[in-house]
Amino acid sequence: MSDATDTGWLLLTNDDGIQAIGMKLLVESLNQRGHKVVVFAPSDNQSATGMRINLMTPLEWRFRNDLKEQWNVNDKDLHLIELDGTPCDTMIVALDRGLQHILPDVVPRIVVSGVNLGPNMSQDSYHSGTMGAAREAGLYGMPAIASSLTSFEDEGMESAVKATVEVIEQALEILPVVPENLRRPSVDLAKPHISRWPIIEDEPAWSSNPAEALRMAFRNGELMLNINTPPDWNGKFQTTRLGMRWYRDAISFSEGKDNQKTATFTIGAASIDHTPVNNSDCDTVMVRQSSISCLPTWPQTHPLALDDRLLTWSLKSGEHNYPVWLKE
Repeated sequence: MSDATDTGWLLLTNDDGIQAIGMKLLVESLNQRGHKVVVFAPSDNQSATGMRINLMTPLEWRFRNDLKEQWNVNDKDLHLIELDGTPCDTMIVALDRGLQHILPDVVPRIVVSGVNLGPNMSQDSYHSGTMGAAREAGLYGMPAIASSLTSFEDEGMESAVKATVEVIEQALEILPVVPENLRRPSVDLAKPHISRWPIIEDEPAWSSNPAEALRMAFRNGELMLNINTPPDWNGKFQTTRLGMRWYRDAISFSEGKDNQKTATFTIGAASIDHTPVNNSDCDTVMVRQSSISCLPTWPQTHPLALDDRLLTWSLKSGEHNYPVWLKE
């Protein structure tokens, strides 16, 4: 890692499973662009698992070198590993010394979760395994990005991958090659981006340089990015907040076998109602733009939560409509 030209390792995961189309295309794109990539992803589909983890359960892992022969990649600086667990399991195992044990020379610079097949906006943030993995990485002090295609069809995945790669490469410009807070070796509650709640300061610590405070929050895992790209993406980005969409008539019932009184039910939204919100992820993808939401990793009132007023500032857009803090 001492090589000044070293761009560092990108750690990828998802919730669709290591063989998903979004993972394949993202790995191919990053590999062809010369990035060093290590994948540590679920062995099968783990969609909508949120931040579920397997407690006290042995989790098997395997190298998937066979995929290198199927994908359009070269073998240089590329490792593919699958884990029989959830998206959050992959991050816990990888970041809490598992990756160090398996590949001692690989230290990830950033975590990218996705590209997911299907939107992760609004209330999806509570259910999404894609976002759960990025948030888990943040809990371990890592800068993290979650990314999704806002369609359940493969068509348009290339656009979502292109948007994701653009944001990744922009983020790398503000990140050190070696992560400064992996596994949180120390905790500094005096950092300017951290809320002082329940004390509300008239002059918050970040007020002299909010952009740098947000960069610090991202580098330290207190702030994550969530990207949602429509399949007909027009090439533009927008800095957003979570919007409002409501799943209606999502439940269908069927009788059990032999007229038993138990019933099976299926959850799958029959319709989605949308409530317009300024600068929201939902409204942004409706006008064919890619949404970039800046989201806190820790819940409100946690000692490491972000200052609410700083989050308001994070809605400001800069060059190419990226979050203004994403460029120094």
